[in-house]
Amino acid sequence: MITASKHHQYAVTPPMGWNSWDCYGASVREHEVRGNAEYMAEHLKAFGWDYVVVDIQWYEPGANSSQYRPFVPLEMDEYSRLLPAVGRFPSAADGQGFKPLADYVHSLGLKFGIHIMRGIPRQAVHADTPILGTSATARSIAHPNSICPWNTDMYGVDAKKDGAQQYYNSLFDLYASWGVDFVKVDDIAASRLYGIHLEEIQLIRNAIDQCGRPMVLSLSPGPAPLEHAEALADHANMWRMTDDYWDLWHLLHDMFERCEKWAPHVAAGAWPDCDMLPLGHLGIRSVDGGASDRWTRFTRDEQVTMMSLWAIFRSPLMFGGEMRDNDEWTLSLLTNEEVLELHRNGRGARQLYREADRIAWTAKGEDGSVYAALFNAGEQIDTVSVSLSQLGLTGAQRVRDLWKREDLGVLDELSFSLPPHSSLLLKLT
Repeated sequence: MITASKHHQYAVTPPMGWNSWDCYGASVREHEVRGNAEYMAEHLKAFGWDYVVVDIQWYEPGANSSQYRPFVPLEMDEYSRLLPAVGRFPSAADGQGFKPLADYVHSLGLKFGIHIMRGIPRQAVHADTPILGTSATARSIAHPNSICPWNTDMYGVDAKKDGAQQYYNSLFDLYASWGVDFVKVDDIAASRLYGIHLEEIQLIRNAIDQCGRPMVLSLSPGPAPLEHAEALADHANMWRMTDDYWDLWHLLHDMFERCEKWAPHVAAGAWPDCDMLPLGHLGIRSVDGGASDRWTRFTRDEQVTMMSLWAIFRSPLMFGGEMRDNDEWTLSLLTNEEVLELHRNGRGARQLYREADRIAWTAKGEDGSVYAALFNAGEQIDTVSVSLSQLGLTGAQRVRDLWKREDLGVLDELSFSLPPHSSLLLKLT
């Protein structure tokens, strides 16, 4: 059971937005961010989508895909803090950083987010540049044996060193001055080399609390360790419970077990995160996920299954595709008010049962209604059933199919033949 803290008020419902990684990797440019923000404002804001997040390496002038260029020069100020690459983000010229872009996103009624890596730039450590507000230097606070195994930009920060907190404070003071509303910190919730980095998470929590601006804190990558669920909730608003998630059925299939384990830890302001939604037009300049420029490899049934699980579990929803290319089908997945009502206000979601690949979940609605999600995660047509008594109900119920937006009638039994990888999301009143 988490203790509600001030930062939990920053994300009372699961955050919903767009992140540049799935379509542009490390190479997104300002005009692409602005274009996706404009699409969100026009088509999605009315449905609760409001975060526009620039993912990794916005400070790398030559980034051109999701393949990182090792040990290249990064744009940085005199106080060891990375800055947007002006060649990619022209409005950042003259030391303005992300403020002009954030101001534009805010002018559309949206919120602005960035991705950062845990730690301090290696180039700052090698040059031994100053830390703002202290006599410490980059070299004196660095933990050079604490590195990310998949990206060469940073060394870890030794939380025991004088100046470590001041460094993180200076970062988040800078982000606050830019108008940042959301920060995704990577190589911190789990690491292939070291596990969770609790000391640096604490430094970051302190830095946000002192900066004077409410910022949602998202921690990556996963799988975050379940035994640290309470510490994650105490410090962050969302944390990845999976490694990078892509449009591959086996990854979606695995998510049912992850959601079952994490469901007891879902709470207002503290959200276990199923990772981004790899929908629509993906891989434009991202070669992760096993394929380049493509539309999602998920079938329509699989897309609905993913959205149904994310909605009833109440994962944050971060769309990964190039939104301006969305077709009517993809947009319909993001604008179903009845599904989004469950996502916003469902309570007590849990797996009712799993029998092989027949899976049933339930949650309660604010109005006393009950939701049931039925999944056939197998490879053959199968019948998935749930009784009213399993749902805690007596007597026949009015049943509505949320995705089709149609009433199925008054039923006293829920039993449906489902194609492989498909699902039904039902509301009972």
